[in-house]
Amino acid sequence: MPKLSIIVPIYDVEEYIRHCLDSISKQTFPDFEVLLINDGSPDHCEEICQTYAKNDNRFIVINKENGGVSSARNLGLEKAKGDYISFVDPDDTIDQNLYKDIFEIFDKTSA
Repeated sequence: MPKLSIIVPIYDVEEYIRHCLDSISKQTFPDFEVLLINDGSPDHCEEICQTYAKNDNRFIVINKENGGVSSARNLGLEKAKGDYISFVDPDDTIDQNLYKDIFEIFDKTSA
């Protein structure tokens, strides 16, 4: 089981999603899964997400009917296998050391 589950709710963000997923895939902390919750997006987001999942087995695409961002996040919580949860919005990019730095702080404070 992964230490971290990253949940990304996806709806109509074709122009941003590649930047977001690239920033997640470049993380220096390796022990994570990415749950890409396609909330019935009408654009090409599903195809883009499937490409990432095909090239990196940490990426998992879950398709659902549109129900809004909260329902997408809740489905991600139900499917998550990680010990910890992180939410990343699909129009965000994150620093490549974000999760490495967070877990280093956890390790120092829990020692």
